[in-house]
Amino acid sequence: MSKVTMQDIADALGTSRVTVWKTFNHRPGVSDEMKEKIIAKAHELGYDKLPSEPHFTEVPKAKTVSLVVSRPDSSIFWTNIIHRMAQELSLSNINLMYTYVPTSCTSEYELPDVLKDDTVQGIIVLNVYDKHLLTLINELEIPKVFLDTVPEIELKTLTGDLLLIEGKYTEQQIVDHLFEKGCKRISFIGDINYAQTNTDRYLGFLESLKKHNFPLIEDLCFTDSIGIGHYGDCIFNFLDSLDPDVDAIVCVSDYVAHYVEMYLEENPHHFHNDILLTGFDCSKEYTNVINRVTTVNVKNNLLGKRLAMQIEFRMNYPDAPPETSYIRYEIIYSDMLLPSGRMN
Repeated sequence: MSKVTMQDIADALGTSRVTVWKTFNHRPGVSDEMKEKIIAKAHELGYDKLPSEPHFTEVPKAKTVSLVVSRPDSSIFWTNIIHRMAQELSLSNINLMYTYVPTSCTSEYELPDVLKDDTVQGIIVLNVYDKHLLTLINELEIPKVFLDTVPEIELKTLTGDLLLIEGKYTEQQIVDHLFEKGCKRISFIGDINYAQTNTDRYLGFLESLKKHNFPLIEDLCFTDSIGIGHYGDCIFNFLDSLDPDVDAIVCVSDYVAHYVEMYLEENPHHFHNDILLTGFDCSKEYTNVINRVTTVNVKNNLLGKRLAMQIEFRMNYPDAPPETSYIRYEIIYSDMLLPSGRMN
């Protein structure tokens, strides 16, 4: 007599072999009632490969990951990352829970209890750029993944994984291109203390200056801290005082670049030359710079998937050494001169 197979059990119950396989391997997607029927039929037919565990109806408990985030009214750039992250985690029976923290805090601030009472099994830190907050999160003994950090925190002190959008060498290539196009007085705008990625982009700017034997002219650079809600005023004030012979402006992000473009439109005769403008991130919400500035095509959808994969790995292997990963994206060049709209 031939051995009983999973297909024989499935045929006897009018179900599929996949359903039987899921039951024997403790996979989701099979009702408790069907599991019990499959196990009973397996015993009845004399199936000899039953797993040793006597209880097969228990479904693995869903895990919960907390997304620790500041500014719930964040831009589309961030929400696209979050949506893809939630989709990917759900495929592994992992729930994504929001935990909001302030944009900044005093030394007396304490993290929400939900991050400290075993409610969550992992943490993803997104759009949090306060040193004290990041330090508190870093001290939690729970698997965690950071997307970016602040330059005040040494990378070697992080107790979780860190994902960074590569900026130093990418920005260097962008500025190299400006020199190749004949630009000689290049400005840089961006709060380099806000995020590690901003710092990296500024370092890339400096590397390109050095490569082309151009000295750093500090008056052409605005790298000071900028308070949330004050970007427009700060950038406009800087541009009012900027050398009118500037022929290119490197912005740390498309968000900054869109303010510069607004200024150029409102003050078309302030500079003696039309300007080559660059940004970073390829944000579709800043319509005034789409296809008009050189930028970097950060695929935030896939970035969300990458974060989900990383926190799953960290939860499965909590004792593995912390990782720092750089993700490099494609540069999209534009040689449009602003505000005229001519091509260089």
